[in-house]
Amino acid sequence: MFLLCLLRTYGLFAKLGKVWVFVFMLSQPVFAAQPSKVLMLGDSLTQGYGLLDHEGLVPQLQKWFNDRGHDILFSNAGVSGDTTAGGLDRVEWMLDGQMKSVVVALGGNDMLRGIPPEASRENLRGILEILRKENRQIIVVGMVAPPNYGPEYKAQFDAIFPELAKEFDAAYIPSFFVPLMEFGLGSEELRAVMQYDGIHPNPKGVSMIVEYIGPILEQVLLP
Repeated sequence: MFLLCLLRTYGLFAKLGKVWVFVFMLSQPVFAAQPSKVLMLGDSLTQGYGLLDHEGLVPQLQKWFNDRGHDILFSNAGVSGDTTAGGLDRVEWMLDGQMKSVVVALGGNDMLRGIPPEASRENLRGILEILRKENRQIIVVGMVAPPNYGPEYKAQFDAIFPELAKEFDAAYIPSFFVPLMEFGLGSEELRAVMQYDGIHPNPKGVSMIVEYIGPILEQVLLP
């Protein structure tokens, strides 16, 4: 009789135990996987100069990835007018523990100011050394100098980006402006995708850039 009561009691506790385990599981917080964060380190093009918030490069790129169901979060670290020296000064404190990848898109303002290519190279090397030390995935975006700077300057400047990308084993995008370069300089088609300053793309131009770099970044950033 005692054994029968014990078994019945044990059965009751066993059932209650299952209930308590179920309730305990429901009461625990759900920790969703954190999205992979990408720092977009750049200048006015990255920052979205002259555009509404949703029209800029980073928001349009974020939408491109969201539309494809990719759990990646882009952080806008573009500063209008920034140079490679400015990027070197701020890159380290802009990184956080969740920042797995960094897109480095600096150098355009160095060229516009006529900064010697060797100075730009050393600044960019400094940025990439910090990122390598921090074990971050690196994507380098190239720049192309116009011919009016002279062939020597152009050759030295243009070579900076692919050579550093190779040196640091980084992914490489030749230029954000590759899809816009298909239009002739001064052509009506080019003016239609640029802002009035002739330097920064308008929303349509940004969309073309995103359609170009999106698939490249998709291959680099996704496992």
